[in-house]
Amino acid sequence: MKVKTRSILQELNQVASTRNMDALVESRATNIINSAINLIESINKNYEPEIADELMRRLLNAIKGQDPAKFTRGIRRISESRKNKKLLESTQDE
Repeated sequence: MKVKTRSILQELNQVASTRNMDALVESRATNIINSAINLIESINKNYEPEIADELMRRLLNAIKGQDPAKFTRGIRRISESRKNKKLLESTQDE
């Protein structure tokens, strides 16, 4: 089923690119911007302000540098830090 879906999406992209590139770019940009706004709201809601600021900086740098790994490394670092903090707290409780 994935193969059929992929070919349908490819065909839609080909049709769209031949019709009106300006409308296509505008539509994609609007979708990406809305997704970014939702992501920013989620980051601000779920992380402390200093961590949220760092993630925002990484997000913008990842986009500017066209390297999504920059943002991924930040999320992984925060996740590992939380795990280590929980381990430390559980060790101290014993």
